[in-house]
Amino acid sequence: MMEILKKSIILSLGIFFLFACSSGDEVDDQIKTITDFVLEVEKLGDGEVRASFSATNAIYFKISFGTSGETPQRVDGNSATFKYTEKGDYTVVVQAHSSDSDFVVSTEKVTMNAEALGLGPDAGYKSPETYAGYNLVWADEFNSTTLSEDWIFELGDGCPDLCGWGNQELQYYKKENTSLADGKLIITAKRETTSGKSYSSSRLITKGKKSFTYGRIDIRAILPKGQGLWPALWMLGENIDAVGWPKSGEIDIMEMVGGDIDDRDRTTHGTVHWDNAGSYANYGGSTKLSTGKFNDEYHVFSIDWDPEKIVWLLDGEEFHVIDITPAGLDEFHKPMFFIFNVAVGGIWPGSPDGSTVFPQEMKVDYVRVFQKE
Repeated sequence: MMEILKKSIILSLGIFFLFACSSGDEVDDQIKTITDFVLEVEKLGDGEVRASFSATNAIYFKISFGTSGETPQRVDGNSATFKYTEKGDYTVVVQAHSSDSDFVVSTEKVTMNAEALGLGPDAGYKSPETYAGYNLVWADEFNSTTLSEDWIFELGDGCPDLCGWGNQELQYYKKENTSLADGKLIITAKRETTSGKSYSSSRLITKGKKSFTYGRIDIRAILPKGQGLWPALWMLGENIDAVGWPKSGEIDIMEMVGGDIDDRDRTTHGTVHWDNAGSYANYGGSTKLSTGKFNDEYHVFSIDWDPEKIVWLLDGEEFHVIDITPAGLDEFHKPMFFIFNVAVGGIWPGSPDGSTVFPQEMKVDYVRVFQKE
């Protein structure tokens, strides 16, 4: 009797196990694999975006738009809209669900810059118009329809004395690549054959017109972008013709080498160059935007230069400093003039490639020089 009961129990368990496996297989068969998952994000303007998505075998979707503290929300349709209010880089995340616990994820990055938020073409940081203890000694707001007599053009490719401008640059400088519009100085780099060069641009200087020793200098500008672009806002010693470079000294208020590699389009450099007992010397620093690129909106590139130091600032925030009191740094206690230019190619940035879009513009809203009272 005991043996019969034991066999009966074993048989019952076997039937139950077979039924359970069969039921599980039927449930698993109902959860189908997600395929053909497509996600597209469209900017609608004024910070609003529309995410559209589809996937074979999805029964519903969940979406988050990458803002702080946000959790994915269920969407029964195939699209969702959202309005951003702050600049930044965001990641839209969509889950395509075949069940509550089974889903596939797709992501799309979205950059909200001033243009995408609808802040207008003049959006960006603006520096103070006055500083306590300082006087405004010179400025160009570029509000005229013609360029001020304080500026002159440097033309050509640097030959014969300094071919490629000493950096193997690829552009030919022309007056025609400079314009004034809407209160801005615009330097345009183009891909065009000019005097044997494949690119053209402009280079303006204040040499012999306006030179300064010390001061707070603010330059508000929006920069070009892309591999091979090299915009610069800088200064050289007024005595360069007599002593040459680097004995003349050089202060790079802003340099940027464009491209997506190593976040180049969002990194600015501030550097000094000088002669160190017959040898070339330099000292530089850099800073990077937390979001976006320097092409997105205006920023203010500044130095605060006095007899003791030069401080570099981006949008009023210090990022680099050099002590200029040691012997051998006489270059930085003498008058210097401005140079504004956009180079193409060269030893540092490298050449443009298939990703580089032309034309590219550097727009300067103003340059202001303040000196202590």
